[in-house]
Amino acid sequence: MFLSVFDVFKIGIGPSSSHTMGPMSAANRFLDLILSDDWPRPSGAHVAAVRMSLHGSLAYTGIGHGSDRAVILGLMGERPDSVDPDRMDAIVAEVERTGRITPPGHPGYAFQPKTDLIFDKKNPLPGHANGMTFSAYDRDDRLLLKRIYYSVGGGFVVTDTELEQMRTSKARASDKKVPFPFASAKQMLEMAERSGMTIAQMKRANEEATMSRDELNAGLDRIWEAMKTCIDRGLRNEGIMPGGLKVRRRARSIHDKLQEEWRSNKANPLLANDWLSVYAMAVNEENAAGGRVVTSPTNGAAGVVPATIRYYQHFHEDADQDGIRDYLLTAAAVGGIIKHNASISGAEVGCQGEVGSASAMAAAGLAAVMGGTPEQVENAAEIALEHHLGMTCDPIAGLVQVPCIERNALGAVKAVTAASLAIKGDGKHFVPLDACIETMRQTGVDMNEKYKETSTGGLAVNVVEC
Repeated sequence: MFLSVFDVFKIGIGPSSSHTMGPMSAANRFLDLILSDDWPRPSGAHVAAVRMSLHGSLAYTGIGHGSDRAVILGLMGERPDSVDPDRMDAIVAEVERTGRITPPGHPGYAFQPKTDLIFDKKNPLPGHANGMTFSAYDRDDRLLLKRIYYSVGGGFVVTDTELEQMRTSKARASDKKVPFPFASAKQMLEMAERSGMTIAQMKRANEEATMSRDELNAGLDRIWEAMKTCIDRGLRNEGIMPGGLKVRRRARSIHDKLQEEWRSNKANPLLANDWLSVYAMAVNEENAAGGRVVTSPTNGAAGVVPATIRYYQHFHEDADQDGIRDYLLTAAAVGGIIKHNASISGAEVGCQGEVGSASAMAAAGLAAVMGGTPEQVENAAEIALEHHLGMTCDPIAGLVQVPCIERNALGAVKAVTAASLAIKGDGKHFVPLDACIETMRQTGVDMNEKYKETSTGGLAVNVVEC
């Protein structure tokens, strides 16, 4: 099994990898399909109009998550990793004004967002909670082409056919030949023991089967640079976040207080936790505002990994760039195992699959750079995930703000605690990581749909919107 580090960590825009990046990528795929020969185009027929509908969780929380905006941007040819955040509002406004989408390389198609983009809450699609239908019509309004896509978490998008293939063959990753094709934590530990290599070294060997060492290092550095830039933006910005809840950004004010404490040498027994929290909140405030973030493994959980890396830089004297690379490789190895055997989608298994997975990845990465053995790294990931089991996804008003922003801060704190506990042990522990991942999957299956990113249960219905 091989899932690249660049599949786990993707640069994109907020506020949600499933609800923003996924729909944008689905729109990209549909545009590419229109121009291709991969569908039975009637002789002389030309696409004149496009329509689409959002289903399931995308329908219930799509407005709060900005899914409609993401679809419009995607249909204009913008892509998650390259769209200019400063131009997004103008692009959407132009489509709303003209009633047309004009992606590069296309003749332009009719698309009225108010009538051609439907939030269909009554008809969920069977494959996944995050379903979308895209349709193309000729000038006589005859249906020419229809495709169903599913946003399965972390920005990944598949067709209904691809989803079925994934479920029947477990082919959730590419078939590329790699030297250490571990699909479970058990296999990962067995390969580490036989090879005498760390998890990061095995993951690096897998990646370098498809790219050069320089390319890999440059890509890892680009991921960290995007994460670091996001933290810095979040620590600078202030004000009210969009969406109507009137939630105020807090990261900058907390950061200012921490800097004042630092300069004055005031004793603070919670110093590490405070810095962890403010770094995580900075990222997720940026995410909530639609800024550029890195899926880690999702946007809703994007603050946990960057916060713990910044913590590593801040509090560990031996922290360096190679350490950050090893951290990311280790975290990606654990994230890939979780995605392969369970889910990272809040709409599929609740927030245990988002912040829980992120905390497990962060704990593994931190344990690795603290000198942990593969067994201690696996133990750290298990501790972090175990103590997120059962966590629901119930964002108020469908916005990735409450409880999501603070939840990332606590996920980072748990990750550091898990890594510390594991490092102080010998790697032997009662619950294997694989058992914990399977428990998360089963818990997600049993979880009521109203607690899986639909905003129809939990805090979303028990807190009065102001």
